[in-house]
Amino acid sequence: MNTNTFEQQPLRGANAIVTGASRGIGRAIAIALAAAGANVIVNYNRSVQAAEETVEACRRYDVKSLAVRADLSDPDQAAHLIEATCVNFGSPQILVNNAGISRTGLLLDTTVDEWDEMMNANLRGPFLCAKAVLPHMVQKQYGRIINLSSIWGITGGSCEVAYSASKGGIISFTKALAKEVGPSGITVNCVAPGAVMTDMLAHLSAEDLERIAEETPVGRIGTPQDVAGLVRFLALPSSSFITGQVVSPNGGLVT
Repeated sequence: MNTNTFEQQPLRGANAIVTGASRGIGRAIAIALAAAGANVIVNYNRSVQAAEETVEACRRYDVKSLAVRADLSDPDQAAHLIEATCVNFGSPQILVNNAGISRTGLLLDTTVDEWDEMMNANLRGPFLCAKAVLPHMVQKQYGRIINLSSIWGITGGSCEVAYSASKGGIISFTKALAKEVGPSGITVNCVAPGAVMTDMLAHLSAEDLERIAEETPVGRIGTPQDVAGLVRFLALPSSSFITGQVVSPNGGLVT
């Protein structure tokens, strides 16, 4: 590989897994990693057509990409996702735990089933994926694990107690795991976005969106690409001295 190619695609030859990559932030992350040269496993649960669209977008960068269905709250399916990566691409060097769900409502109106569903999707899934991928990274003495949290995992959000709790758990999970696997050459970091224009904001009115933009110091709502650029940086080999960190791309809303 010549110098120019490496500068343009510093992840050339790396194998990456992005969970929940069929749309929104996950899709943007998958494409950003592919643009940097990584082969990308596009995980999805239900949206097969959307996942295949992400795969096609990744392949435009002359990398390998494959859609793999898995419900990541299931240990066997999480293990299957990692195994599918090994079989088709080789050992994974990058895991981006992006898949998750959100729900608004008072805690008093939150059922036990709804609470468990939130924890399974947002906290159990990253645990199972990390547990399955770590033996491969430890063997190679190299890896990048990047967990997606939320600004509400830092500050807490009214009427989003279950969601905030699950995303706060991801932050603690990140910090603890970083200490555990750092000696093996593996970094673990957390990205906690603020308001980003995805399906999670679809329930808001135009007036609500305008108000959020006005309250944000940079004067706008974030884009999936704003988050993807940060994830790409944390996935680079040159980010090896950054671990256990929580970085929040939120336009200055929380400092």
